Amino acid sequence: MVKFSKELEAQLIPEWKDAFVNYWQLKKHVKKIKLRRKRRQPPPDLNDDFGRSIFDPIRFISRISTKLFGSNNNTEIIQVKSKSMEDGSDEVVYQTELVQLFSEEDEVRVFFEMLDEELNKVNQFYKTKESEFVERGEILNKQLQILLELKQIINDRRRRKPNTGILSRSWSSCARSSDFSERPAELKDGSTEISQTDEVIAALERNGVSFMNSASGRAKTKKGKPKMAMRIDSPATTATCTISAVTSMIWEDLVNNPKKEGHGDFINTKKIQCAEKMIRSAFVELYKGLGLLRTYSSLNMVAFTKILKKFDKVANQQASASYLKAVKRSHFISSDKAVRLMDEVESIFTKRFANNDRKKAMKFLRPNQQKDSHMVTFLVGLFTGCFVSLFSVYVMLAHMSGIFSSSTDTAYMETVYPVFSVFTLLSLHLFLYGCNLFMWKNTRINYNFIFEFAPSTALKYRDAFLICTTFMTCVVGAMVIHLLLRAGGFSPTHVDIIPGILLLIFIALLVCPFNIFYRPTRYCFLRVIRNIICSPFYKVLMVDFFMADQLTSQIPLLRHLESTACYFLAGSFKTHEYATCKNGRLYRQLAYVISFLPYYWRAMQCARRWFDEYDLSHLANMGKYVSAMVAAGVRLTYATESNYLWFSVVLVTSVVATVYQLYWDFVKDWGLLNPNSRNPWLRDDLILKNKSIYYLSIALNVVLRVAWIESIMRFRINRVQTHLLDFFLASLEVIRRGHWNFYRLENEHLNNVGKFRAVKTVPLPFREIDSDG
Repeated sequence: MVKFSKELEAQLIPEWKDAFVNYWQLKKHVKKIKLRRKRRQPPPDLNDDFGRSIFDPIRFISRISTKLFGSNNNTEIIQVKSKSMEDGSDEVVYQTELVQLFSEEDEVRVFFEMLDEELNKVNQFYKTKESEFVERGEILNKQLQILLELKQIINDRRRRKPNTGILSRSWSSCARSSDFSERPAELKDGSTEISQTDEVIAALERNGVSFMNSASGRAKTKKGKPKMAMRIDSPATTATCTISAVTSMIWEDLVNNPKKEGHGDFINTKKIQCAEKMIRSAFVELYKGLGLLRTYSSLNMVAFTKILKKFDKVANQQASASYLKAVKRSHFISSDKAVRLMDEVESIFTKRFANNDRKKAMKFLRPNQQKDSHMVTFLVGLFTGCFVSLFSVYVMLAHMSGIFSSSTDTAYMETVYPVFSVFTLLSLHLFLYGCNLFMWKNTRINYNFIFEFAPSTALKYRDAFLICTTFMTCVVGAMVIHLLLRAGGFSPTHVDIIPGILLLIFIALLVCPFNIFYRPTRYCFLRVIRNIICSPFYKVLMVDFFMADQLTSQIPLLRHLESTACYFLAGSFKTHEYATCKNGRLYRQLAYVISFLPYYWRAMQCARRWFDEYDLSHLANMGKYVSAMVAAGVRLTYATESNYLWFSVVLVTSVVATVYQLYWDFVKDWGLLNPNSRNPWLRDDLILKNKSIYYLSIALNVVLRVAWIESIMRFRINRVQTHLLDFFLASLEVIRRGHWNFYRLENEHLNNVGKFRAVKTVPLPFREIDSDG
């Protein structure tokens, strides 16, 4: 049977952990009372113990009857009083008084003081969250009513004008931030249509929508018809919407001044669709939050019940009944606002967003959790064994063929090995990501919430290991086949196509439209890569800049992709002239571009976040990536122009970039090196119990960050060793990134815990504006 403490630890909401009953501290105090009672109990008198008596059954029945019937005659041993705060608020505070004296009176009094403190804490947190959700529900109802009114206007216009529809500007193809839309109301019957429009506007204004020049003094067009404007706010999350937002601001300020006679849309269909999607997502998050609040209430009730039963057993008293009556009267148990609001949200969502199909609505409101499959575990073990066996065969074949010997031809290392290095580095990164997922799950870090992954389709650590082992089994199998065909005397022109075919197969599998091989994960990856490439134009989410950070550690992989593309596209695999690409001017220039691109994308993300949030720390973060770009470019130049001047420049730029990166790693990304922390030079809250792990991680990150020293010291003997050393250093950087990932998400999770942020706040589309425009 699982202990309740472990059950509570597994089921509580990680972001609200500090707001739950501190069951573990209360349990420790109950144990302290138990130990105190044992010390005060007199030792048993052994002289009186001569065996059993014939009166023992009578004494046993007497004790049982006393427990069953005698307790009704006893008075309550505690009294739980509730009183209101003196500041005039409706907050109720509970306080327990001991009516009957205990042998361990001091310990018991401290226990009930702690219990009162926990009850008041739970009560206050529940009341705060309940009021937040109720207020959010009222706002969403108002937003939904506005949406329904606007959709009704669109339907009415379509019925009146079946051939025209709603006109739209070219720049308003999607909802945009701070978007004013104006349109003269062209009505057939002047007085009737104006009165109908006034009624609609009045209804919308009652729901919180403001129109330009509304009310009695509404502006008129030249034909005497009303002109109005409404603000619909939607986040510029896509490239088109971002450009539209910037264009709209210029258009509104310079061209479409509200004081002038404007033209355009009164209501745009695209905006309404975007607004409907935002409101639907907001309802889903509200429902999720209400579900978490209900879980919070039930778990805390069980915790109070369990700890009071433990106290009764230790103190040999019946105090739980009196206290549980007070707990059941408290707000977090007696209030049914959250339950009623949850039912209301479910009803509204089913009616408005699921066409009265409750099953369809539940797919959004209560998505099914993905269950772990034993088949996945079996396949991970199977492919791991295949990989180890094939890799052993490859090592033996490579040793017998002498491809890593300096005396043999280096064509293999120059042409085929870079392709396989791409797959190996990618597989290593996938393996480390699987380790990250395993650690995040075991330490209760809510990575799905942080990355905004759907729980039903999110990748689990077993799935990551399965992809990694399958990937490497195929790659090593192709390497073995390649060596066997080379040793068998087949034409090198045909044999060297194998790595290119393998690369094409994996690219085709990545973009495969069929729902196989983790399609949601593949498409999510492609979507994130698209957002990174178009960084300034897409709103930056946590998963976007997290993935961009991964790319900064995979620059050697991108360089290998460059050489692979040149090798196959230039037809060098037919002539085996690998120097054709490396000696080309364009190839050398592209090396700078590829080395800069990950840092450039990350810098643009920082610029976009500063533009959205106006936080100067994002500009400081952008400076870190600019310094890394400069250091990378200087090291590339030093590789071709080796002199003391460039050596000095490399040393200075690399040291500055490394110090900058280390500071940001430890202080900003990991939240460590706090001199005033109760954990010396760490932070106050640590998820891992062993502090020494954090100190070792700091030292390891420093060592792996300064691996660039090898590039200027040049510990190389021949070309084969050069390639192997470069691959080893690239692997170390990938390992450093996997190690960095855990602490980065740990810090983000602790920030969410500190703010009790367990559900996403979806921005709402309709916002009031000043009537004077």
